[in-house]
Amino acid sequence: MHTFVNIFLGLFIFESVGAVPITDTLIYDSEFYDVPLGELPHPFVYDENEQSDQLETEIGTALPSIIQDSYSSAPLTEEPDEEASTPKLIDGSSVQGSGVLGPQTQDGLPTCLLCTCLGTTVYCDDHELDAVPPLPKKTTYFYSRYNRIRKINRNDFANLNNLKRIDLTANFISEIHEDAFRKLPQLEELVLRDNRIRQLPELPPTLTFIDVSKNRLGRKGIRNEAFKDLHDLQHLYITDNNLDHIPLPLPESLQALHLQNNNIQEMHEDTFCKMKDFTYVRRALEDIRLDGNPINLSKTPYAYMCLPRLPVGNLI
Repeated sequence: MHTFVNIFLGLFIFESVGAVPITDTLIYDSEFYDVPLGELPHPFVYDENEQSDQLETEIGTALPSIIQDSYSSAPLTEEPDEEASTPKLIDGSSVQGSGVLGPQTQDGLPTCLLCTCLGTTVYCDDHELDAVPPLPKKTTYFYSRYNRIRKINRNDFANLNNLKRIDLTANFISEIHEDAFRKLPQLEELVLRDNRIRQLPELPPTLTFIDVSKNRLGRKGIRNEAFKDLHDLQHLYITDNNLDHIPLPLPESLQALHLQNNNIQEMHEDTFCKMKDFTYVRRALEDIRLDGNPINLSKTPYAYMCLPRLPVGNLI
């Protein structure tokens, strides 16, 4: 009887197991899956007697070949801290003895802390400065308007070979050294408006824009042929200076000449044109302002024959 019961239970269990759904068979692609461990081409052997330094060496050899080459090339040495030995200016230049915020001013503050430095532009507007601060060597544009600067010294802009624009509007400048601007190789724009200047210094031939309006140049403030060699000059503004003449000769490149509110009383026929060449045309000079001067433009009509437009001024 017990034997019959055991046979019956066995058949019942076999049928239950057969009724279970068959799952997907996992497929192993490894070619070594059925190979005994001892027959592997590169068996992993662990030797308990190996020293720890030998184990580190084996681990190192497992790195990719590119990394191994970079590690095995030359012994590592400590590189000097460049920023610690050579301070960087705000514009990226390196000047021995200067801080990261530019050279020190007379007040003991770095220029780029006293003023505002954005890239290679330095803004020192309205800071009550009484002198031009030392500038980073790569300064390109310098603005120092509405201050108390009284004098421009010879070395205020020395060695600033990238300087393209100087704007010193509304200071108290009455004296400028003769060589203050002359040696600047890339200076294009010079703005000295609203100061007390009595004499213009030597000017670099690279200038394209000059504004010395509202100064005290008078009769002798502009030397003879001051603008003759400025072959790229396009805009010349000398308003409100008590001038009694038009500074000649004017470069052919000139496009705008503003001389209003001076004391100019006469003009010659060769001021803008050529008396002996009636075919000459001065096409560039389209903007001439002579209003506010005691001059009657109608008395010298041949002075404007070569111009594309008549000057603005008194015709009566």
